[in-house]
Amino acid sequence: MRVINHPILGSIGGSLNYVKIRVDDETIEAIEGEPIAAALMAAGKKKFRSTVKYHHPRGVFCAIGRCTDCAMTVNGVPNVRTCVTRVREGTIIETQDGLGKWGEH
Repeated sequence: MRVINHPILGSIGGSLNYVKIRVDDETIEAIEGEPIAAALMAAGKKKFRSTVKYHHPRGVFCAIGRCTDCAMTVNGVPNVRTCVTRVREGTIIETQDGLGKWGEH
């Protein structure tokens, strides 16, 4: 699934430029400007975080930034809503456990 025209972020526009991003120590190819969540789902990733209390898996739910189910640690910053955050070359993404913790990226 690729999201080229997002209801919140708008259209990627122009030609599609593929870039490399890191997800849990794995390199995947993504379209620059697409939502991180769309790139992850296209790569087959469904679990983005675990809940705080029971550690239940969560992924995309609303896809427009209203909930926090797609929150992940992006470039060392926890709780980033990946459904409304665009892919950039070299982005480092980590599956988040609970509330996450600040990293050094």
